[in-house]
Amino acid sequence: MGLIDFTHFVNELATSSGQAIMPFFRTAIASEDKSRGGAFDPVTEADRASEATMRHLIKRNFPTHGIIGEEFGSENADADYVWVLDPIDGTRAFISGLPTWGTLIGLTYKGQPVFGMMHQPFTGERFFGDGGSATYRGPGGERKLMTRRCASLKDAVISTTSPRLFAGEELRAYDRVESVARLARYGCDCYAYCMLAAGHIDLVVESGLKPYDIAALVPIIEGAGGIVTTWNGGSAANGGRIVAAGDRRV
Repeated sequence: MGLIDFTHFVNELATSSGQAIMPFFRTAIASEDKSRGGAFDPVTEADRASEATMRHLIKRNFPTHGIIGEEFGSENADADYVWVLDPIDGTRAFISGLPTWGTLIGLTYKGQPVFGMMHQPFTGERFFGDGGSATYRGPGGERKLMTRRCASLKDAVISTTSPRLFAGEELRAYDRVESVARLARYGCDCYAYCMLAAGHIDLVVESGLKPYDIAALVPIIEGAGGIVTTWNGGSAANGGRIVAAGDRRV
């Protein structure tokens, strides 16, 4: 799988998934709650249409690769190459008409994220990286992504989806961090990680993530000079309690 062909294919996935999603955005689309009694966890026909489109293209072009997706589960997940897909990361924002959602397209090799893209079709933005470098492409052109220097938590801008998603000791741990930080922003989903890679946010703290929530974002952040781990410093590839930082010192 050559680099040029791979880059072209990921962009094809992004374009096709965006075409499947956009007819539904800012319409009277219905959503279902798949939480089974927990916190509201919506899914829409846009989510399903996007993932189905990407799965079809992957199977046609790379039939030996595995796929892990939020809406349709896992296929051949023990393959060397596995695509990890979140068709709409930020469905709550999507159904609210807010453009802070995105499509996450990740590729792992032997369990480790090696390429990722976040595509926001409404704003026409793509953030992508391979762990060694990361790039932004949008209406204003293309540029390299680079995290910013931030040596102290008191100078940091931090983000989480919502403090209400933490409980018990997790909430107390997050509160300790936010109480010291300079500024906190909520509800940005995958966009927060991309703003970290772009040098606008310094720290993202989350809990309860699935592989499809984070796998695509790891190569983007690392390629921009940042770091992504679990709270105890382990690999973020399988999700869980995640912290991403633009500067290792913070």
